[in-house]
Amino acid sequence: MTTLITGASGGIGYELAKLFARDHHNVVLVARSADKLTQVATELQAHGVRVKTIALDLATPLAPKFLFDRLQSEATPIDVLINNAGFGAYGEFATMPEEEILGQIHLNITALTELTRLFLPAMFERRSGRIMNVASTAAFQPGPLMAVYYATKAYVLSFSEAIANELRGSGVTVTCFCPGATHTGFAKRAGIANSRLFKKVGAMPAEEVARQGYRALMQGRTLAICGLHNWIVAQSVRFTPRKIVTAVSRWVAEKVS
Repeated sequence: MTTLITGASGGIGYELAKLFARDHHNVVLVARSADKLTQVATELQAHGVRVKTIALDLATPLAPKFLFDRLQSEATPIDVLINNAGFGAYGEFATMPEEEILGQIHLNITALTELTRLFLPAMFERRSGRIMNVASTAAFQPGPLMAVYYATKAYVLSFSEAIANELRGSGVTVTCFCPGATHTGFAKRAGIANSRLFKKVGAMPAEEVARQGYRALMQGRTLAICGLHNWIVAQSVRFTPRKIVTAVSRWVAEKVS
């Protein structure tokens, strides 16, 4: 069995890579940093599995096809696809740099969709495979001050649930995994380390988040929300007026001293 994990050099992706290696999956790790990937590979090889690393920025237009073609040329079939790579950016949409806006869309939506489309047909033909698309609890409501990020995760949720339905009975499962705030490098990169979400509400350890995601994937669950608190919040927005949901979402995102 071979598992492909994007965004595997740290955070949830790194923790998932450890879980797959411990369960004797060969792994293909993709991230931008070659140095970090080399460190992770050295650690995982202690489990006696094959580890392939590919340093690649999946936000660039041709990257997903390049990755697919390379693995095809090396005769490396993918049994499990983990679309974990993604990023967010804090700020009002009107003043956000264009590269931040389009970068989130390219990585969080376009690359995820293209990788799924490229690797799915072989799984469908074998009638065996698993795909996990990492969304977020952000998928369940609008997100002022992170409008594009929240919208991209809503896409991931809708897309994943739809194709999971299309693939019923095919032997291929699609899991949309929705973590809440997690202790990774994401908050610093996004500029939300000082938000109420991380300062007041709190974040879960990446190890525990990855364990829950791994379990949901192996069970073939279509939707998995990480943590009881996050599940309650995600369900509550269904019954709350949208203006209130949006106002609360902004309040949580705002920075505190």
